[in-house]
Amino acid sequence: MLLAAAVIFLYYTVWTLLLPFLDESSPIHGWFPSREWALRIVSFVVILGISAIGLFLGFRVVTDETAAQKRHVHRKAL
Repeated sequence: MLLAAAVIFLYYTVWTLLLPFLDESSPIHGWFPSREWALRIVSFVVILGISAIGLFLGFRVVTDETAAQKRHVHRKAL
C-alpha cells in the first residue's frame, strides 16, 4: 500500500511540477493526460473526502442521539 502511494505521489509530482518545464515536443508529455485533469482529479478527491467525513459525522450524531433517547426512556421505566 505504501509503495502504491509513493508511486502515485511521484507520478502526480512529475505531472504537475516538472512537466510544465519540459518542451511540448518531449515524448514524456505522451505519458500524462492534460494538466487540467490534475486539478480536476484532486478537486474530486477532496470533495469525496469531505463528503465521507460529513456522512460519518452525521451518522455518528444520529446514532448517538437515538442511543441517548433509548437510555433516557429506559431510565424512566426503572
